[in-house]
Amino acid sequence: MSGDNPCRLYLITPAAFDPAVFRDTLAAALDAGDVGAVQLRLKNASDDEVRRAIDLLRPVAQQRDVAFLLNDRPDLAVAGGCDGAHVGQDDTKARDARLILGPDLTLGVSCHGSRELAMEAGEAGADYVAFGAFYPTGSKADAPVEAELEVLAWWHEIMELPSVAIGGITVDNCAPLVTTGADFLAVISAVWSHPEGAAAGVRSMNAAIAAAPPASI
Repeated sequence: MSGDNPCRLYLITPAAFDPAVFRDTLAAALDAGDVGAVQLRLKNASDDEVRRAIDLLRPVAQQRDVAFLLNDRPDLAVAGGCDGAHVGQDDTKARDARLILGPDLTLGVSCHGSRELAMEAGEAGADYVAFGAFYPTGSKADAPVEAELEVLAWWHEIMELPSVAIGGITVDNCAPLVTTGADFLAVISAVWSHPEGAAAGVRSMNAAIAAAPPASI
């Protein structure tokens, strides 16, 4: 997973779903347009449920050369053949996650709106940092808007490590994030809750990204 210009789409799975049914939905979404990564996020699921979801969904992404990442659990990511893991500030520590994943798998770290946390994540071996939420989000009802565009601009200017913007991102509000320097836009509802289906959601988001003025290098 790289931060190539232009900005790319980063899909996070819905909060709850049947992996056997969702597999076809994911395939349709990935076939509809450019996607840089898929993050499997299953909160409050058992290890067996996570393993089953990995087994069903990982091949869908990897067969299309899309990175398949697991939220929270670098140990299960390694065991399940994922391309990496994403950890939050309350999950496995970034340095520990880096040791579990080894040198070759991708590590992403949530940094909210904090420059300090982002620098620490980079020093701990992260392959990308995630900033957000930038907008109110329905996926985490109690999550405050924690990030401002300035943190993306600062990161883009001084660091080569890619950044992921997250939190309430839609076709209508994503342009400033692209223009300010986000390398990836992480979305959930904008794709999976699209009224015309997930494939249409991917097409719409990619069109919105392409229409936004690119970040200056």
